[in-house]
Amino acid sequence: MDQQQQQQKPQMCLVGDWDQKPQTCPMGPRGDWDQQQKPQICPGGPSELKPITSEIKSIAESVKIEVEKQLNRTFELYVVVACKTQVVAGTNYLLKIHCGKDEYLHVKVYEMLPHAGSVRSVTSATDGHSLDDTF
Repeated sequence: MDQQQQQQKPQMCLVGDWDQKPQTCPMGPRGDWDQQQKPQICPGGPSELKPITSEIKSIAESVKIEVEKQLNRTFELYVVVACKTQVVAGTNYLLKIHCGKDEYLHVKVYEMLPHAGSVRSVTSATDGHSLDDTF
């Protein structure tokens, strides 16, 4: 292998390995490391924002009672405004839910794989967020 081919050979990197400074990644360029830029999508990490589909709305509605129990309150307004997904041994749905005035919830829903019954459960729910808060 000549020197140019060696320079182009991707180096493997691990999720969460962002403090390391590999030259390349099998998933493509990582940006300018000297300016601390990180990739937008990483294998195993959350996706970009997804469109709010009827499926996403249904997932949020299916766990509303569980969210209300965890937060010890009820919600008249409960509207999904943002969603990201994360593929694990199943799927994590990261939801931002408008619950009235300027208040938003951050809810993480885990859905098992279909062969395990596609059971959904709330793994975390926090209130007191604003529309601009990252999740």
